[in-house]
Amino acid sequence: MTTLLDGTRALALELSEAQLARLVAHLDLLDEWNARMNLTAIRDRPSQLTKHLLDSLTVQAYLRGERIADVGSGAGFPGIPLAIVEPHRQFTLIESTGKKCRFLEHVRDALELKNVAVVQSRAESYKPDMRFDTVLARAVGPVADLVKVAGPLVVGGGRLLAMKGRYPEQELAIRLDGWKVAAVHPLSVPGLGEERHLVELCRSHDKTD
Repeated sequence: MTTLLDGTRALALELSEAQLARLVAHLDLLDEWNARMNLTAIRDRPSQLTKHLLDSLTVQAYLRGERIADVGSGAGFPGIPLAIVEPHRQFTLIESTGKKCRFLEHVRDALELKNVAVVQSRAESYKPDMRFDTVLARAVGPVADLVKVAGPLVVGGGRLLAMKGRYPEQELAIRLDGWKVAAVHPLSVPGLGEERHLVELCRSHDKTD
């Protein structure tokens, strides 16, 4: 808990005891389900805290609007931690694998996250009633591919956020049809000595700010 508390404060997040408890409970449920199915290869708690929780929370400052989608949510990172710290925003977790969706639904219900919806679908097949202000993805392949499959989910003037490790120079050299790089933000994950970057994308005709 000390590692988590220090880490969230380093990210300028002042969380309640209830929020911190929910973040840890997400990991506890992950451990429980990992005993039956392979949801993540990261199984030791220190690495879970840094590479899952704190890594997810580094992008909180770059969210826009009220409707957020997490594409390829997997075990719920970054969507679940962000939903815990941003209770007034609505999060939709998009995941194509049934067993992972069942886990996400269990976490949502167990932690009473009323601002979370789980959708079993591939991103390119999903047709939401309303598009999203921010669509983010963590470790789901090249930026150009993300634009193709998730770009249509973004509302006009919205943002597509790709969480990356090292600066993705080669990926950004490829032409992105109808999209452009608004910014690349270096991220610092407390307690993790590895490079992290956030690629912020907008439609070509949108203004960057």
